[in-house]
Amino acid sequence: MKKLKLIIILILFGSLQTFSQTNWNIDRSHTHVLFSIKHMIISNVTGYFRIFDGKVVSFSDDFNNTKVEFEIDVNSINTENEKRDKHLKSTDFFDTERYPKITFKSKSFKRISGSDYEIVGDLTMKGITKEVRFKGEYNGTVKDPGGNTRAGFSMSTKINRFDYGLSWNKTIETGALVVSNEVKIECEIEIYRK
Repeated sequence: MKKLKLIIILILFGSLQTFSQTNWNIDRSHTHVLFSIKHMIISNVTGYFRIFDGKVVSFSDDFNNTKVEFEIDVNSINTENEKRDKHLKSTDFFDTERYPKITFKSKSFKRISGSDYEIVGDLTMKGITKEVRFKGEYNGTVKDPGGNTRAGFSMSTKINRFDYGLSWNKTIETGALVVSNEVKIECEIEIYRK
């Protein structure tokens, strides 16, 4: 009898969790996936991806424990230089014929304090998966003129591109690398409730 009660309680609890989840769409026109990398130490080259999609599922109004899955079409890379973009798609870098997608899947989404969050998850590029930590800022939730609920986040992290097999490089006369190994990633994400 006790086992039966326990099973019923677990089923009811699971049902409550299911009903309290909220599914969100990514607003692609107000979302940006940006990156920057040092060029010959003296400047930053910036770029972005034009095509991406994802799923966001929240379980509370403050977005604690939210689940995020994100997928980027690497062929949509744009650094405002066609020759450089072609090189980035080649086997020297992303090898987009074999690895056309970059994916991110969250493991934890925690509120640290105030509007500050930490998002930890698996980032996969070129078939290599590494855990990364994003510093996140929750920018609030609003109703748009159409009555839809929207929320915004700013997220940033740094990765070592060599960890993902993006190891092409040359040196300049000072011995420094033409392209640094550290890449800064910044995401401005706007989502709306389904």
